[in-house]
Amino acid sequence: MNDQVPHPLTPQDCLVAVMIAVSASDEQIRTAELVKIESAVNNLPIFGSYDLDRMNVMAQTVFDLFSVEDGLDALFGLVRDNLPEHLFETAYALACDVAAADGTIQHTELRLLEEIRYELNIDRLHAAAIERGARARHMTA
Repeated sequence: MNDQVPHPLTPQDCLVAVMIAVSASDEQIRTAELVKIESAVNNLPIFGSYDLDRMNVMAQTVFDLFSVEDGLDALFGLVRDNLPEHLFETAYALACDVAAADGTIQHTELRLLEEIRYELNIDRLHAAAIERGARARHMTA
């Protein structure tokens, strides 16, 4: 058997995949984004028992999906199938934090955030609040 991701993914795998997808969406993974992902995984309660070695597996999964046609659709399918609905807003919040981590949000990141909102059926008012919180957390003096 190959070293593909065993199915099903854990909810934590899905959250990591979404964060990596946002970081990779502009084809340039920035240090600030990687630090944000690592910080989330190291500090948030949802990742308390997460196997950090899975981060590399999830990164490779995202890169593999991004290299094929309809890979983004496949990624969203995996996330919807394996992430409990009560964590959809968590996924969006983490995605917003990664997008904002380097101080600028690229057009491709904005498009992916829009897709995440749509695919995870995030209410517009809730999305606006999440986005505003991410912006506030990443302001500079």
